[in-house]
Amino acid sequence: MMSKKLAGKKPSASTQSFLDIASIHDDVVVMKDGTLRSVLLVSSINFSLKSEDEQNALISAYASFLNSLDFPIQIVIQSRPLNIDNYLLRLEQTEKDQKNELLKMQIADYRGFVREMVDLGQIMSKRFFVTVPYNPLSNKRKGFFSRLQELIVPALSVRLQREKFLKRKTDLMMRVDNVMGQLQSMGLNAVMLDTQSLIELYYNSYNPDIADTEKLVEVGKLQVEE
Repeated sequence: MMSKKLAGKKPSASTQSFLDIASIHDDVVVMKDGTLRSVLLVSSINFSLKSEDEQNALISAYASFLNSLDFPIQIVIQSRPLNIDNYLLRLEQTEKDQKNELLKMQIADYRGFVREMVDLGQIMSKRFFVTVPYNPLSNKRKGFFSRLQELIVPALSVRLQREKFLKRKTDLMMRVDNVMGQLQSMGLNAVMLDTQSLIELYYNSYNPDIADTEKLVEVGKLQVEE
């Protein structure tokens, strides 16, 4: 009786069906509506340590950066508890390999001190991201009907035609280069996330509770359902 009920039950929808992301490949996020996203990991500046003139210069540069954009961007600050498990494991291994008993005791004390400091201080790690989008309808270099034609059949099948995808990616990379140049003028370093880094970013964002214990495998080892 129970087996018949289970056999007739339809499988529940996967989490992916509720996301706007269609696929991630070629260092680009492809959305279900056919638009693209690129994500930049950006360094930070300790604004409070700057002089008043330096602060005013940064504010002015940031305002100029925003005013120069003719497309939207998304700025994301991701805050997570600092994970030092790998560091503590290396210390533990160093402690085991140490022959000098005094140094071994000091390493053990230091390991305990670091763990206690992080636990009690609730130290957080912060990462800063800038998402750069590309929507064919926003490409002012093309005519309206030409741009509209590219979206008549959106990426419902999670795949863009290769030629069309590469063309859109080229336009996206022009925006990325522009944003990275503007960020560098403010003293900020930026790097574009590759496919593996993008998958890890979204996996960690949607699974914060298990991301530390259930690590994501490399892209080449993932089994993707067709």
